[in-house]
Amino acid sequence: MIAKHVRECANTLRISLLFAGLILATAPPVSALQAPDAATAIVGATVIDGNGGVPLANATIVIERGRITQIGPQAEVQVPRGSTVINAAGKHVTPGFVDTNVHMSLSFGSRWRETNARYWDRNADLNLQAAQLHLKHGITTVRDSYGALLPGMQVRDAIERGEVVGPRMYVAGNIVGWGGPFSETFSGDSESGLTLFEEQMNDSITLGSGEELLHMMPEELRVAINAYLDLGPNFIKYGGTHHFNYPTPISFSPRAQRIIVEETQKRGLVAETHSTTPEGLRLSILAGVDLIQHPEVVAMREISDELVNLIVDRGIICSLLPNKYTGAIWEKHLEEREKAMERWSKLEQERAAPLTLAEVRRKVQETGVKDPRTLTIGNLEMRQMNARKLIEAGCIVSVGPDNVLFGTGGVAPEFMRERSPVAEHLEPGIGTIIAIEGLVELGMTPSEAIVAATKHGAMACKALDDFGTLEVGKLADILIFAADPLADISNIRKLEVVMKEGQTIDIGSLPTNPVTDSW
Repeated sequence: MIAKHVRECANTLRISLLFAGLILATAPPVSALQAPDAATAIVGATVIDGNGGVPLANATIVIERGRITQIGPQAEVQVPRGSTVINAAGKHVTPGFVDTNVHMSLSFGSRWRETNARYWDRNADLNLQAAQLHLKHGITTVRDSYGALLPGMQVRDAIERGEVVGPRMYVAGNIVGWGGPFSETFSGDSESGLTLFEEQMNDSITLGSGEELLHMMPEELRVAINAYLDLGPNFIKYGGTHHFNYPTPISFSPRAQRIIVEETQKRGLVAETHSTTPEGLRLSILAGVDLIQHPEVVAMREISDELVNLIVDRGIICSLLPNKYTGAIWEKHLEEREKAMERWSKLEQERAAPLTLAEVRRKVQETGVKDPRTLTIGNLEMRQMNARKLIEAGCIVSVGPDNVLFGTGGVAPEFMRERSPVAEHLEPGIGTIIAIEGLVELGMTPSEAIVAATKHGAMACKALDDFGTLEVGKLADILIFAADPLADISNIRKLEVVMKEGQTIDIGSLPTNPVTDSW
């Protein structure tokens, strides 16, 4: 019965996707792609291969049939006759970047009802737009860890078949055990107050993998997980805890978590968790997960040495989101904290005067002044401290910035009064670049940050044999930069060429058929 219910949910949504995919199915591939069988040679570049070693200066890379066939000093590599030669003298080359935590479906939550209602029937096309924005910035592989599974697979498969241009996509669909965007486990919404549209949206996201799994006996859960896996996700992300609620409940028992992880790993797929309390995270680690999304987020507490040591000892990948607490956002936080300290100091001086308690309370209400000491133990500072602790301990770090199509809080621009000055930190592609830069701000060297964004990202896909580093035999996902990112990580913004599987992408044409502007 469980498997039948999942199939019925999936079939219902597939009917709606016949309409959602009309533009996607007819979208032409980017015309500037070269013939896949042509040999290409990148000559004269400095190669940063993604393994973290010394870069190779004045190198040549030969690409045939989408894979690297030669790589080495220019004097030692024989370029095949008739090759397309890219003169990259003075340029710097890295592997394509991998983002391990994106969300390319519509945004979720009560603030985004209008956006969802307006664009829900265009979900596949929005997926493609977001995917192409990632590729435009050099992200050649993305892992969509929460979204609508069927539109995501539709775009994933169209890209794989070469019908449209985009990054390599891995999709998870629902966060298993959560009830969809308008549910108790995700947003604290009571089912009794939902509209018909919100109920339908929940069902189209969960496809039988929602809150009902929290109440299942072990063998029922095993059947349900396999029924969901049969739909075709590339990996499973499950809710070790709930999402926004505080206090944040643990979702699955230790036995249930082991079942989810075991059934996923039996198929050779990655099992990962969203667990944002210390004990919830510990249970997920002990269940055997391969990856933790945003492990720096543990209920605004410092992550314990015990948890860090468990993560390191088990080689679990830590998908961090430094774009949310470094760069412009961090600078804005420090500025606000300084202003708060000035206001508080002034209030303290006035309090020393003969003011009544009622007068002091009134001044606090009028000025909105809060004790700045509370800012120093707030969300941003705790996340940054935990990220530094994980990095310093030697955790395997990847880049997972939570990018969404409408980076301005997930709301379509036509429903916003103004653009946030720090909106780009969540936008597809550029948000990933900001996250890579943020790793350096947190203490990594530029070389280590590039390894995190390439090699470790491929490890998160269980695909390091195919991509993630520049080595003979691997797919030619290659970025060419005008300046050296090892000298200054911000030089990853000086992107000139993107190659995916040996094909040069016309990044100026992306996105090819946008449904709406990001802004």
